[in-house]
Amino acid sequence: MTYLNNNTKRNIKGSHLSEKEMILIEAYKGEGYSNRKIAKKLGRCHQTINNAIKKASVIQRRQVPQKNEVYVYEDVKYFADLNHRIYLENRKNCGRKPKFLTCEKFLNWVDEKILEENWSVDACVGYAKRNKLFNDNEIPSVKSMYNWIDKGLMKTKNIDLVLKLKRKPNKNNKKNRKNKMALGESIETRPKEIETREEFGDWEIDTVIGSKKKTDPILLTLTERKTRYELIIKIDSKTNKAVEEGLSFLKETSPLKEQVFKTITSDNGLEFSSLPEICEYVKIYYCHPYSSYERGTSENQHKLIRRFIKKGEEIGNYTNRQIERIMNWMNDYPRKILGYMTAKEAFIKELKLIEKTSLDI
Repeated sequence: MTYLNNNTKRNIKGSHLSEKEMILIEAYKGEGYSNRKIAKKLGRCHQTINNAIKKASVIQRRQVPQKNEVYVYEDVKYFADLNHRIYLENRKNCGRKPKFLTCEKFLNWVDEKILEENWSVDACVGYAKRNKLFNDNEIPSVKSMYNWIDKGLMKTKNIDLVLKLKRKPNKNNKKNRKNKMALGESIETRPKEIETREEFGDWEIDTVIGSKKKTDPILLTLTERKTRYELIIKIDSKTNKAVEEGLSFLKETSPLKEQVFKTITSDNGLEFSSLPEICEYVKIYYCHPYSSYERGTSENQHKLIRRFIKKGEEIGNYTNRQIERIMNWMNDYPRKILGYMTAKEAFIKELKLIEKTSLDI
């Protein structure tokens, strides 16, 4: 069946006056209708009509000459177009303001940290929350920050986010290859508590190469697995002898040093073949060949080093003081995995626990 008449009544309670209704009000006022009569005609509350007329009425003055005198009369006239303009202007200010307009101070701080100190977005948000640098309502989520960067709402651009550009989809095709050359005890025998980072004092060792020149120095890195504390040592070459000289500080034993350096996990490079002889009190474990994921902590640390020293760049161009600054930056960098503590803070915390345990004994 087809209905010819629409008997559905439009619910206008609480809605704004339409432009058509504003024009009708002006016409009815011109005919001398009262506000209540206009309200009844339009099916509106009389107070709605009162408010509209009061908001968009203009006082008009007219001069009337009479008996050599000029009399000034004032008339109050309502204009529909003025009412509509006021309505549109008020609409611009309604609704919730975008979040990025309420946290400009925080965004400026983030831009400074990323562009000048090479922090990540996550590190900025986490560090600010942990140290209560801003009010909670001023700190947006990490995802919001990335969205604003994508939309160009910040000074920081995607090209400034080194890890975002390099990140690749994870391919779960890891296979352990059999060791062609067994330098020492395999990682397969390493205790599970080292894998889960439950204890302090387990390290990973690796090297960072700049250019392929034989005369160019390399970086020897030691990373503590639990705290992510980093030691970077500049050595002359990628040789067994150079590594031995770089680790000479481990030869002198002490009770504290034995608790700080318990194990070292290494790859099967020939430069690490004499690690068991260099540091006799430290247990050495060797990874499978072509299995860099077994030293994932070191690999992630190298990404931070590469923010400052690019691949192919000669390490010989950097002084020991510059290398030390890079190391200090890494250890003072807030980490999400540490609850946005820095590696240095976590390392010192562990050292204090060792000292306290020693005193108790």
